[in-house]
Amino acid sequence: MSEAQPQPHPQAQPQPHPQAQPQPQSQQFHKDSPRDAVYIGKKPLMAYVTSTLIQLANQPSVTIKARGLSIGRAVDVSQIILKRMENAGYKVGDVRIGSETVQSEDGRTRNVSTIEIEIKRAS
Repeated sequence: MSEAQPQPHPQAQPQPHPQAQPQPQSQQFHKDSPRDAVYIGKKPLMAYVTSTLIQLANQPSVTIKARGLSIGRAVDVSQIILKRMENAGYKVGDVRIGSETVQSEDGRTRNVSTIEIEIKRAS
């Protein structure tokens, strides 16, 4: 009787998980989607604060962008970074406000307010 030699199991190669890409809210707003921007949506507030701080560790400035009802949350994120991280030396750079024309689901066009808040490392 011949003994069956155990066959070595091939090592499973880990497959990279596809990163979830944020879906653009508007083609105009995300047209030049820079890597140094944080887009405010419906996630918990501290998720955006953490994301902004991580980017500020690697880059001299980060832009916080929001539209419509998320504008207040963008201001909250910027103020949390400035007030709670006072010793880290961050400051507000340019603040840009505007509006965009978007097509609603029922086919009508309407204006949506936008804000961009730049947070910089103080020199």
